[in-house]
Amino acid sequence: MGFWAISGFNTVCHIALSMMSSKQFYLLGEDPSTAREIEIPAEIDDEGLRHHIASHFAIVDSKGIYRRITLPELPLTANPGVGFVSQDVALSFASDVLADDGPIAISIDGRGVREVPGPEGLPYIGNYFEVYPDHLGNHQRLFEKYGPLIKTTNMGSVTYQTNDPTLAAIVFGETDFFSKNIIHGHPLHPIKNKEAGVFLGDTDTEEWRTAHKFLPPAFSPKAVRHYAPTMQKTIEESFKVFDELDEKEESWNVYLYMLKLGSQAVGKLVLGMDFRHFGAPDSPLHEMVMRIAQSLELNKKVTSMGSWYAMMPFGDPKKLRNARGRIVEMITESIDKASKGTEDLELQDAALKAENLVDYVLRATDNKGNKLPKDRVMEPLVVATGAGFTTTSSLLSWLIYGLVAYPGMQDRLLQELIDNDFDESTQITAEFTQKLTFLDKYIKETQRRHNPSYQPARTAKVDMILPGGYKMPRDSIVIPALHHIHNNAKLWDNPTLFDPDRWDTEKVKNRPTGSYMPFATGPRMCIAFNFALQEVKVFLPKLVYRYKFAMATEGAVEYDPMFQLIRPNNLYVRAEKRVKWPPRSDA
Repeated sequence: MGFWAISGFNTVCHIALSMMSSKQFYLLGEDPSTAREIEIPAEIDDEGLRHHIASHFAIVDSKGIYRRITLPELPLTANPGVGFVSQDVALSFASDVLADDGPIAISIDGRGVREVPGPEGLPYIGNYFEVYPDHLGNHQRLFEKYGPLIKTTNMGSVTYQTNDPTLAAIVFGETDFFSKNIIHGHPLHPIKNKEAGVFLGDTDTEEWRTAHKFLPPAFSPKAVRHYAPTMQKTIEESFKVFDELDEKEESWNVYLYMLKLGSQAVGKLVLGMDFRHFGAPDSPLHEMVMRIAQSLELNKKVTSMGSWYAMMPFGDPKKLRNARGRIVEMITESIDKASKGTEDLELQDAALKAENLVDYVLRATDNKGNKLPKDRVMEPLVVATGAGFTTTSSLLSWLIYGLVAYPGMQDRLLQELIDNDFDESTQITAEFTQKLTFLDKYIKETQRRHNPSYQPARTAKVDMILPGGYKMPRDSIVIPALHHIHNNAKLWDNPTLFDPDRWDTEKVKNRPTGSYMPFATGPRMCIAFNFALQEVKVFLPKLVYRYKFAMATEGAVEYDPMFQLIRPNNLYVRAEKRVKWPPRSDA
């Protein structure tokens, strides 16, 4: 019996082997000596062969999976995806590949593989002087020169950037190929901490999974509606300061006051703190706000100098560590002082009943009765405080810039408010803002043209081949350059034109996936985007209805290249209190 069992097993193995064909494959553009021996099933079809070979070479498609063509009628020589070449002759079908004797070259999108291009740079310095001080303008120049994926080296740190929506979607996909793994060289690495969770945590960690379970409900659409009255009270309390500035006929720095405004709301909603920013026009910024703004500026300076610089025991790296330490101290104090209830609540209920985020993270429980671990509480509060007001204040600044820089925008926004019976007593709810269709288009166009965020980086998990044949090494830091995607002339008609009405066109409605993502996209997109949008949709209507804005800056408005976000650093306006309003359009 044993002999027959072994004999039968050998027979099965022999039959299985006879159904496989061994072929050598290598990437077109590399030397044939690099060819690999790969077993090919005898009955494989054209699409199956593409998928099989792509899986061996980590060739990725736009959905973050192994590169393949989903239309079986396309021959193997079609440009999209994987193709095969032998002795300069394209092999059209799987049967041709199986019949060929020599090493077979693999093409990607009709071409060979290639290194990601970029400027050569200087010794040690790399491309620093080709990127700064105007990284937006200089990266645009590099995209125009080298194509949709570029490579730069600053002080030893290598970074890749793309302005292509297909590549950006792959990078944000959180698949087997890319993840938010914040390693050395990542733009956020110097402000990462050991408790890093939903914001600054590596994706493939238990810390991130735990935080991602507890935090999103606090920023859901329903929860954000719960915050609207506090947001409205915040903007209304600021009016006495803007009124006084008007009475004195003084212009004011937009970012400074939007920083005060955004942080005032976040202080109440996240920490339960009143930062007292609007007691008088010259009320100082709360130390918490100053330290967070300082840390974001220092982090940008540190990361722009190379990952090695962050470890220096002096200078800006030391200042950054000190600032972060002080922030943690103040957050700890605010946790003790914040008003909070005593009853534990299920996640969704806690999001709707908690007085602030401190209250939420201390009381929220999952369906098994578990809470966010105490050693995971600090990180979301620190980052929610910082990210909550810096992003919003930058966006609000650009929204006000649009009022004074682009003719007709202010009048159209005001008219829409009048046509929807808006007045000083109007309570701004999510239901009301849904009626403000031009406001929605105006915000979208501002985020397209002047999006504050520009460097949401991801890290390559493996060596891979991207669409276009680009070779991407493991641990590469790749940044989908949001500003350059949103202003890419191949995706947007006349992208430098500020035109909110473009959002009514069929071309924009049917735009390619990945061409507009102001809060990034994928599993690690900004979880607080509902909060940010609700905040600006409360603040901006109130400001536009009460004040008429005029530009007070002479010359060009410049952005700050040494800040974590894109913000205008010299935008001044004059806000004159309105005494009359236009009639309804249908009056």
